[in-house]
Order: sequence, then C-alpha cells, then structure tokens
Amino acid sequence: MKHFISMSQLTNEDIVNILETAMVFKEEKYTLDEQVFVGNLFFEPSTRTKMSFMVAERKLGMEMLDFNADFSSVQKGESLYDTARTFEAIGAQMLVIRHESDTWYDEINANINIPIINAGAGKAEHPTQCMLDLLTIYEEFGRFSGLNVAISGDIRHSRVAKSNAYALQRLGANVFLCAAPGFEDPTMDFPYISIDEAVEMCDALMLLRIQHERHDSFNSSVSNFLVNYGLTKERESKMKDHAIIMHPAPINRGVEIDSELVECERSRIFKQMNNGVYVRMSIMANLLKDWGIMHDDIIKERQTISI
Repeated sequence: MKHFISMSQLTNEDIVNILETAMVFKEEKYTLDEQVFVGNLFFEPSTRTKMSFMVAERKLGMEMLDFNADFSSVQKGESLYDTARTFEAIGAQMLVIRHESDTWYDEINANINIPIINAGAGKAEHPTQCMLDLLTIYEEFGRFSGLNVAISGDIRHSRVAKSNAYALQRLGANVFLCAAPGFEDPTMDFPYISIDEAVEMCDALMLLRIQHERHDSFNSSVSNFLVNYGLTKERESKMKDHAIIMHPAPINRGVEIDSELVECERSRIFKQMNNGVYVRMSIMANLLKDWGIMHDDIIKERQTISI
C-alpha cells in the first residue's frame, strides 16, 4: 500500500493481512527499533479515532507531532496541502488526516512523499473504523460469508456506513440498511429494511448516530427517533441469541439506542474501541514496511484468517 485512503483500494488479501497483524499486536508487545515521526492532522473533532491513533503510535514507539487546527496557520489561510507539506518538510514520516472534505486526499496524495492514512473524510469514508469493525465481527463469528449485517441510522451522512457496507458485501456478508425518512442514501445500492425486521434477522446490528452537525435542518418526524427507529429494550429482546450490537460512537444515548443497552451483554461497542488501537497499529506498521521505512518480519507467527 502506498497510502491507506479507501477500502476500495484494498484487495481481500490486504484486508486479511491487516486483520492478522492486528491480532498479533493484541497478543504481543512490539516497538519500532528506530525513530519514526508521525503527524496527526485532525481538522474535525475526534475522541476515539484520534486517541486510539495516539495510543497505537505510543505502543509502536513512534514520535507524535500533534496538531490543533484552531492554533495553527490554518487560521491564517494555509491550505491542507501546505500544512501536509510542512509536516513532511520538518521530518514527519507518516500523516494521519481527518478533514471535513469528502475528497481531501485528492488535493494532496499525488504530491506527498510519505504514507498518508485517512482518519475520516467528510461523509465519504472512514476506512480505519471499517477495519476495526471487521476485526470485531471476525473475532465474534470467525467468518464474514453469509452473515446478515444491518446498518441502521443516519445513512445519508455516515462515512462509516459507506466504508462498511461495501467492504462487508465484498467479503460475503449480506448487508441491509435501515433509515428514518430523509436519512436514506440513494447512492448506496443495498436493500432497505425496517429496524423491526433488522433486529429479528441480523447477526450484527451496526447503529449510527444522527449527525446533527451535517444536517441543514432537523426533520421533526424523528423527534421520537428511539421509539420509531432506534434500538429499544423491546426490540433488543427479539434479536437472535448470538447477535451483537455495534456502534462507531459517539453515542446519542436514548436516541439511536436505549442507554441501558450500550453496555449490555450483547454490546461490542467498547470492544470496537479497543480493537481500534490494534487495527491502527497494524495499518501503520504495514505502511511503514511497504515504504521501506521499517524493516521487520513482525508477522511471522499469526493466526490465518479465512474469508
């Protein structure tokens, strides 16, 4: 891999390699034997993604160059490209970028000569979130083929939905979408079902929050979202015994999910967060190897994943 920008760029072999390496990192401590600088360029608010990248970088022994857009030359009109080139010029060997633009990488990736990781692109993609979700599902079921996965919530504005739906479909899962009126995404060619249908047939229910910050106006018809479209305790009771609940977070408790279900027995929400550290370690390590920045055979011993 030259950069980690989109799930569509990855082969199934690439996906398996990242998952296998992440599973190694969960069991074995590993630290780079040379100094590597990484720039974390987050232009949007983030807790889980930014912090898990920082933990992943510390676990690998990397030197972090942090960035705060509110106290940077962005406030003087500096472009994303010039910010990225600045970090490269001062010695960053990798960039982790989150930006509100759906296509920010088109502006920079052709001219940046260090690996770039997409930590979130507007409403378009969130590939590292997708990879941690894949790891969580694989650890639960040992496969993707034949699983019924329902993605429910604000589909229209979700980069998570876009990354996950296509990757899961490619790996053999049956993917279904659930959305309140006005929250559908007509560009996504997947069957829509109701939340009541989803809870009864899915193996994994992936909930999404309403992204108020991306709505021009809020649809008053979803003021009772939990009752009409969310995961209530009554709906949870109808799920298959083995079915799991997932959510990329942040969570709107009492909106897309009843607060009591966030940490219930079938919830894997906080396991997803934990898996994010090891998946991001894996992505960074694999990129560093592909660029010749790191020379190592850290994945000699690993579990073989069959999809």
